[in-house]
Amino acid sequence: MPFTAPDIGIDLGTATTSVYVAGRGIVISEPTLVVVERESKRTVRAVGDEARFLHGRSPDQLLAVSPIRDGMIADFDLAELMLKYFIRKAIGISYINKPRVIISIPCGMDDMGRRALTEAARLAGAKHVFLIEKPFAGAIGTGLPVYDPVGSMVIDIGAGTTDIAVISLGGLVVSQSVPIGGDRLDDALMNYLKRECNIIIGRQTAENVKKDLATALPLEEPRSILVRGINQLNTSAGTIQFTSTQAYNAIHEPCEAVISAIRSVLERTPPELCADIMRGGIHLTGGGSMLFALDRFISEKLDIPVRLARDPEDCCILGIGYLTENIQLVTPQEKRTTQTV
Repeated sequence: MPFTAPDIGIDLGTATTSVYVAGRGIVISEPTLVVVERESKRTVRAVGDEARFLHGRSPDQLLAVSPIRDGMIADFDLAELMLKYFIRKAIGISYINKPRVIISIPCGMDDMGRRALTEAARLAGAKHVFLIEKPFAGAIGTGLPVYDPVGSMVIDIGAGTTDIAVISLGGLVVSQSVPIGGDRLDDALMNYLKRECNIIIGRQTAENVKKDLATALPLEEPRSILVRGINQLNTSAGTIQFTSTQAYNAIHEPCEAVISAIRSVLERTPPELCADIMRGGIHLTGGGSMLFALDRFISEKLDIPVRLARDPEDCCILGIGYLTENIQLVTPQEKRTTQTV
């Protein structure tokens, strides 16, 4: 029987959870979703990929739940059960010593949220738990010199939150987390179609529209796609031609809110680090950063170069993986954030 379990890194996202095992790399990337019995929520029927398959197809007695919302634990018991499932799936249970686990968190998570997540991970089978802010992990995954005396700005846009941080000398100098992400864009598209087009669509359809048509800047040559949903005027199936201009109008407000948050962080950043950011640019990570023309939108609004990471969806878990392979860089007492909002 193996004696000591390998170290584990977990990118715990609102929509997707990825797991990195030291010496093996990324072994899991599955939805942050749990299907439970409606009358007994402690009875878990499916987690991750299996839960996604059942979601929308399950009978009334089953309920799909997202234990993480806006980057925070929404259901402690289900978060513990989900973490236990992912840890066991990643490394099994045949170890005498429990694994050390690194988990990514939004940079705005308060002490209560940190304690809750740490306790959930320990109950799930972790020996020691280290919490790393998503922008810091994303910066490492992008290859930025986070331990050098140089300022770097990273914006991690996930499904539930956008985390903005200025990083230097191995810590967050200024940071801010706002509850705006891919889910907020989906909501904006759903609300626009319902309000302006009298069409009701589901979240998966909104996600597809966002990927196919949504843009942070107006297109020189507008595009359109067919969107199918329910006509709310007569509750029958309906189809409309939805244009990129309409999609731009639908998501413009949350995009502007991200700009306001970035400006807030820049206003609180020391001048020397601002000069570094002006030279090195802003770095985008996270799945939400792949919104078409978002990098150009931010650059035009702030007059700062903006660079989209090579693998934006994997930057955070790759950064956590680097720390997992070099666990000496992380200590339980480490406090990274010096100024948060």
